[in-house]
Amino acid sequence: MDRNIYLPYLVTIDKIIQEAPGIKTFRLKFNDEKERNKFSFKTGQFAEYSVFGEGEVTFCIASPHTRKDYIECTFRQVGRVTTALANLEEGAIIGTRGPYGNVFPIDEWKGKNLVFIAGGIALPPIRSVIWTCLDNRADYNDISIFYGAKTAGDYVYKYELEKWKNRVDIHLYLTVDPGGETLTWQENIGFIPSIVEKISPCSKNTIAIVCGPPIMIKNTFSVLKELDFSNDNIFTTLENRMKCGFGKCGRCNVGKFYVCKDGPVFTAAQLATLPDEY
Repeated sequence: MDRNIYLPYLVTIDKIIQEAPGIKTFRLKFNDEKERNKFSFKTGQFAEYSVFGEGEVTFCIASPHTRKDYIECTFRQVGRVTTALANLEEGAIIGTRGPYGNVFPIDEWKGKNLVFIAGGIALPPIRSVIWTCLDNRADYNDISIFYGAKTAGDYVYKYELEKWKNRVDIHLYLTVDPGGETLTWQENIGFIPSIVEKISPCSKNTIAIVCGPPIMIKNTFSVLKELDFSNDNIFTTLENRMKCGFGKCGRCNVGKFYVCKDGPVFTAAQLATLPDEY
């Protein structure tokens, strides 16, 4: 008998990382070893996370599928369920169901250059892709990561940024918004689209993966098009439109797509067919 699609797995919060003000990462381990062994996902997919008695909320799976012993999610405390999550401590048990959604086609990207572009809390949805590609580093050519936030204190995964910065096989470009720099800040100052335009990554044989606030995505797409990236080689994720996971409630509907079923990963070419308000 197939598992009830509405029944969550029970997972224990093994580790909590305070990433930035109001933002935490949970490392989750399955309570049932058989369920852990059966659970599998691919980069780009998402899950529902539930606090019993409070409800459930949708986040991407922020860890790579190359790490088998756990899954991770990163979230900002903004509402009732995320506040309930934020109040939990290590050792607490929550529910998770999934995975849902489509995936980034990383197998099709083998032999290509990859440019990752993220802003603020939008790094988690593509962190899974970055680590999956780094764990299979020989499959890909040049890898560049652009990451920006209001201030350096707003960065998530600071401990991993240091690792990426020290690697010789990737290029990391960090930036803060104008006015967000400190006396010790030695990286770029400016909004993400302007930094991408300044560095001007080559579009030849290159895939761009973009995630951030809608205005940042829109302006970054414009820069990438000026750099001759084709719409078919620009990917993003509409994680903020995901709801029930099945496309049953209809709240994820955008134009002809149900993001929970058809997404959350889309190309710029697909987004060009959607209403402007996506």
